[in-house]
Formats: sequence, C-alpha cells, structure tokens
Amino acid sequence: MTMRNGRTVRDLRRENRTAVLQSLYFDGPMSRFELGPATGLSSGSVSNVVAELVAEGLVEEAGSVDSAGGRPRILLRVTPGSGCMIGVDVGETRVRIELFDLTLTELARAERPLAVDSAHPHDRYEVGVVVDHIREGIAEVLRSAEVPAERLLGVGVGVPGIVAPTPEDGAVVHGQTTGWDAVPLERLLREAVDLPASVPYRIDNGAKTLGQAEMWFGAGRGASSAVVVLFGSGVGACVVTDPMGPGRALEWGHLKVRVRGRRCRCGALGCLEAYAGAEALLERWREAGGKPPAGADEETALTSMLAAAYPADPGTEPDAAALAVLEETAEYLGAGFADLVNLFQPERILVGGWAGLQLGARFLETVKGYVAEYALAYPAARVAIGMGRLGPDAVTVGAAILPLADFFALGGRRTEAGGEAAGEQPAWASTVRDRAAR
Repeated sequence: MTMRNGRTVRDLRRENRTAVLQSLYFDGPMSRFELGPATGLSSGSVSNVVAELVAEGLVEEAGSVDSAGGRPRILLRVTPGSGCMIGVDVGETRVRIELFDLTLTELARAERPLAVDSAHPHDRYEVGVVVDHIREGIAEVLRSAEVPAERLLGVGVGVPGIVAPTPEDGAVVHGQTTGWDAVPLERLLREAVDLPASVPYRIDNGAKTLGQAEMWFGAGRGASSAVVVLFGSGVGACVVTDPMGPGRALEWGHLKVRVRGRRCRCGALGCLEAYAGAEALLERWREAGGKPPAGADEETALTSMLAAAYPADPGTEPDAAALAVLEETAEYLGAGFADLVNLFQPERILVGGWAGLQLGARFLETVKGYVAEYALAYPAARVAIGMGRLGPDAVTVGAAILPLADFFALGGRRTEAGGEAAGEQPAWASTVRDRAAR
C-alpha cells in the first residue's frame, strides 16, 4: 500500500521501529508509556513495535519502576548481545581492530603496528600489508570473544583520505598523503577476509568516524552543529550539521595557510598539515636544533617534544626550539580554526586524535586567543572550542557505529551484501524503472 506522499506501509513500519530503537538506545531504559512521548507514536503503535522487537530478540526487559497508583511499569532496553560490530582504525602508526556489542562494550581488541621508514614514509601504508592486518585482526577478535561472524551487523573502517563509492568495487580510497591512488579497499577486503557475504563493510574517512562518535557519545552531544578536528601524523576534520546524521569529511589539513610555504605530504606548498601535523611538528623541531629520542615512534617523540617545551620541573629551562615551534603552531591552528568558524559557524569545535589530545591539553587556550583575533566577531563569540571526550581510540568507536547507524536506519533489520535491505522495494522504485524503460 502506497500513501499520498509516496511512502509505503513498509516504510512507515521501518520508521516506527527506528524511532523506538533509537529512543531506547540513546535514552533508555524506558517504559512503553514513556516511549510514546519520546517517539511521537501512539500507544498502539508502540505496543506493536515493541512486541515485534522483543520477539526478534532486539529488545528485552530491564527491570521495572513504580507508577503513580498503578502497577509497576516494565522498563525496556536494546538487548546488548543481539548484535556486534567491528571497528577498524587504519592509523598512522598501527591498525587497530575492536569488536563491540550493541552497548559499545569492547569485547576484544587487536593491534598491528605499521613499520615506519623515514626514507619511504608511504611504505607503511602498503595496501597488501594493511589488508592482511585487517584480515588477521578480524579473525583474532572474533576468535578471542568467541563470537560467530553471523552475529556481526557489519565492519566499519576509518581510513585517511577521500572515500568514494563505486558500483563495481564498493568503497574506493583516494589517499594522496598515503600513496593510495584509487585503492578498491572494500573489494580487497571482501576477497581477503573470511566473513559471510551478508556482512556489510562501511568504509569512510577517519575524521568523519571520529565526528560521528563524538556527536553520538562524546563532547558533541546536545550540539546542533559541530566541527570535529583530528590531529595525528596529519590533520583532518569533519563538519556535522545533523546530530544524528553522518557528517562530511573535510580535507582541512590541506587548507593553505602560507603562500609558497613548507612542502606538505600531499606535495603542495603551505598546507596547514605541513605545520600542525605531528610529523611536521617533529620535523620542524629537528630543523630548529631539537633532538627527538632516537628510534622513537611519533607518539613517543611528540610527548618528548611537549615535555621539553613545557618541563614539569619549574627549575628546568624550556627547550627554546621546541617552545618556539609550538608557539608558532598555535597561531597557525588559530588561523585554521578561524577559517572553520567563518565557513561553517558551528556551535562547537572539538579537538581529537592522539596528537590533538596531547597538543590541546598544552595550548588550547592560546589557540582560542588567535581564533578570536582572526575570525569574524559574531560567529567567533558563539562557538565553544573544547576537547573531545572519547580518547585516542575514538576513530575505532566511530568506525564501529557506521554499521550500527545503518542498522538503526533499517529499523533493526540486517542488510544484504552490497548494503541493500532485504525485502520488497518501495513502490516508487518500480514506477521510476517503468518510466526509464519507455
């Protein structure tokens, strides 16, 4: 049956299921009585949807609460073990794979280091090596947690670069700074990883997955709009204008902050990433006479740089070279943040990523001062700039909720291979096909 607005009864049932599942997930446990106002559904619709979800094992009872003058009300919640998700973070120094249940409780974790050769930095992202790491990590977490692959809602993967969907190969990654030129990552994973064909892959930019995680569960909750910035070896960002919807990845690190400036990893001159990414910070410190620990990875070396610039012992002289580089970087970041303020006028700007959490703790207040100096006064006075709350592993969490978001959007139904929901097509689909065939 098709309604006047083109929606079918099936569409309406899916939307009702989505409303109930999301209310229970984000604001539950809740009673049937509370679900009515929370979802806007009638008591009859709530009862029908809840009965379906309980019968399918997606919703369960979670105790009861007293009601005014009546029987205790049964509380409901999403069943934690009714599905699992895998999140993968293809980071600068390692590939991290985590298995979560529906409450985002971590069930198992695996990490695979990416060997770094300073003479050939792109080699760390050799495609075959990354695919093997993901394949081995997925098998390890499923085995460790004793979770059958059939329980997976999907595998989410956060990667550096631009991700473009294609009909032939699924998600294709264009990573100029990593040497990935149109890498058909989804197809390669489907060929290499031993998972059922029904388990979907959701591959997206790492900054975008970080943004989704912070908006759903972190410092973005309650904001109508935000820009979430990711600092690691490089720099990225995600702009979110719908708190529950997907954000949009921004190649913010390749904003030009200096004409004919330093050479960036992307090959261009004067990018913000050439001044503010961890790799660039350490390189500038070396050029200024600094001495990062020999053989240390980027995270350890950046920690050493910050300790040298801001010594814990008040009697110790700061490393002048490290301090000068970091003070200059704060101004570049202030200018970059000001551009985000002027372009998007967000309610919040949030700083995340392993390097961002280290840097922000030291000089975020200085950066805010430069934002006020460089941004337009009206939007600058209305933006709150702060730290993300989900820690350095937030990209993995965000990757895991990519398939979870699809699961909610489908009303708790699983997807078939290729991302299409099982079942009949909406009424308009056949109409459009008929018109095209004329």
